[in-house]
Amino acid sequence: MKLGSFSDRLTDQAEAKKALLEKFKPKPTIRPVTFETSEQRKARELEEVRAKRVADKEEARLRAEAEAEAQRLALENDEQHQLDLKRNERKDRKAAAKADARARREAKSAARR
Repeated sequence: MKLGSFSDRLTDQAEAKKALLEKFKPKPTIRPVTFETSEQRKARELEEVRAKRVADKEEARLRAEAEAEAQRLALENDEQHQLDLKRNERKDRKAAAKADARARREAKSAARR
């Protein structure tokens, strides 16, 4: 390995020192185009959070409505459920007629006494 001359080493050393000192020079600050104070930033972030919550709430409401509608349609289309509804309606109607007849019979027997 061949070493350079003394003057070459001195120039290399000077260039290295310049490069090292260049790192420590202050760099120009980069200013944002629109300056935003911390209060303005907090207000903006708060507004974004509120808007997101409103959007999430609306989305959940729409999803719940769609789910309820789908469930209603499924029940309408479910034949067994429809038969159960008719059967329960008939049972209620017969029970009401039976109670009415019993009340008339008891009233009639009470009138005889």
